[in-house]
Amino acid sequence: MAFFRSVTALSRLRSRVGQQSNLSNSVRWLQMQSSSDLDLHSQLKEMIPEQQERLKKVKSELGKAQLGNITVDMVIGGMRGMTGLLWETSLLDPDEGIRFRGLSIPECQKLLPAAKPDGEPLPEGLLWLLLTGKVPSKEQVDGLSKELRDRATVPDYVYKAIDALPVTAHPMTQFASGVMALQVQSEFQEAYEKGIHKSKYWEPTYEDSLNLIARVPVVAAYVYQRIYKDGKIIPKDDSLDYGGNFSHMLGFDDPKMLELMRLYVTIHSDHEGGNVSAHTGHLVASALSDPYLSFAAALNGLAGPLHGLANQEVLLWIKSVVDECGENVTTEQLKDYVWKTLNSGKVVPGFGHGVLRKTDPRYTCQREFALKHLPDDPLFQLVSKLFEVVPPILTKLGKVKNPWPNVDAHSGVLLNHFGLAEARYYTVLFGVSRSLGICSQLIWDRALGLPLERPKSVTLDWIE
Repeated sequence: MAFFRSVTALSRLRSRVGQQSNLSNSVRWLQMQSSSDLDLHSQLKEMIPEQQERLKKVKSELGKAQLGNITVDMVIGGMRGMTGLLWETSLLDPDEGIRFRGLSIPECQKLLPAAKPDGEPLPEGLLWLLLTGKVPSKEQVDGLSKELRDRATVPDYVYKAIDALPVTAHPMTQFASGVMALQVQSEFQEAYEKGIHKSKYWEPTYEDSLNLIARVPVVAAYVYQRIYKDGKIIPKDDSLDYGGNFSHMLGFDDPKMLELMRLYVTIHSDHEGGNVSAHTGHLVASALSDPYLSFAAALNGLAGPLHGLANQEVLLWIKSVVDECGENVTTEQLKDYVWKTLNSGKVVPGFGHGVLRKTDPRYTCQREFALKHLPDDPLFQLVSKLFEVVPPILTKLGKVKNPWPNVDAHSGVLLNHFGLAEARYYTVLFGVSRSLGICSQLIWDRALGLPLERPKSVTLDWIE
C-alpha cells in the first residue's frame, strides 16, 4: 500500500514494453510535486502530523487485529514468513518483486527524473520518493543533488581512522570503520544529550541521515582508492549527481558507467524491512542509537556471505567457470559445472531468494541495461546461459523454493565490464546504496515515535 492516501489523480501508468505481463495493466495514482516547493525538510514537516494521527488511529481501531499465526517452523527457521515489522518505504511481493512506495522498478524507471533523456533514474529522485511517497520534479531532484553535494564534507579524522587499519582489511571492514568515525558529528546525539523533546527527535535524525547519505560515497571511494589504487582522494564534481559523482570518485568517468551507477544505487537502495541489513538498522535505531551507529551495524550485517557479500561470490564463481571451461562454454559444460558445484555441498550464487518466488526484477532491469550497452560482453553472455541452465537444475533438486536469479546474479558482470573488477569491493557499493532506504525509514521511525524493538524468545524446552 502506498504510504500516503491523500493523493491527486494523475494519468494511468503502463509498464514499459517487455516487462512482466501482470504489470502491463497496473494503475498507479500518484501525487506530483509542485516545483515551487523544493525543500524536502518542509515537505516532511507538513506530512508528519497527519501520519502521526494516522498511526494513532490504526493503533486504536486495529491494534488487536491478528496478522497471522506463528508456528514453530517460523521461530526456528529465521522468522521467515512472520509479519512483525512496520516498514513504510518499500514492500516486497513474492511474485512482483519490490515496490518503492507502491511503484515497481519499471515504473520508477519511467517516472523518476533522469540525468538525460531515456536515462536511468537518479538516486536522489528515489530518496525523495522514499521519504515523501511522492514523485519529484527534475527541479526538485536537482535541488536535492546540490544539497547532498554541499553536505558531502568528510573530516580528516575519518580518513585517519581508516588508515589505522591494514590495507589488507576487507573493504567492508574499512567502510564500516569510516562510518563509525563519521558518528563524531552526530547531531542527534548532541541534541539528545541537551534534552531535546521526543516529538522533535526526527529533526536531528533527518540532519544526520542526509549527512550520512551524502558522505558515504566519499568514504567508500576512499576505501577503493586506498586498497586498489594509489590512495589519492578524487574530489567530487559539482556538476554531477549522486550516482554519477560516486562513479567519478571511484575513478570511472565513462558516461555508461555513470548511468550504471545511477541504476545500481537506485535498485539496491531498499528491499523492505525484514532483510538482515534493514532489520539490523531498524533494531539498533529503536534503542535511539543515532543514524551513524545504526547504519554501521546494518553494514556489518550486509557484510555476511548470506546477504550482501553474495554479489562478490557471484562474480568469483562465474570467473571460476571461465577458468575451467573457457569463455565459449557450451550448455552441457555449464550444466556439468553447476552439478559439480551443487554436489560439492555449495550453492550456485546469485539464484534463489528468501521471499521472491520469480525472477528478481532487479535482475531483469540489469539484464536490459546489458542488452542495451554491452550485448557482446562474454561474461554477460555466460550470465544469459546461466539463466537458461540453472533454474531447471535447481527445480529438479526439489529443495529450492525459488530457483530464479536474484539481483546479485547480474551486478558483478556489469561492473566488471566497465573496469570495476575487484569483487571484494562490491558489497561496499551495496552498502552505499542501502543508506537511502535505511535512513529514510529511520527518519519515519523517529517521526512516528516507534518503540524499542523487543520480541519474545523461547527455549527448545519451552517449545517441546
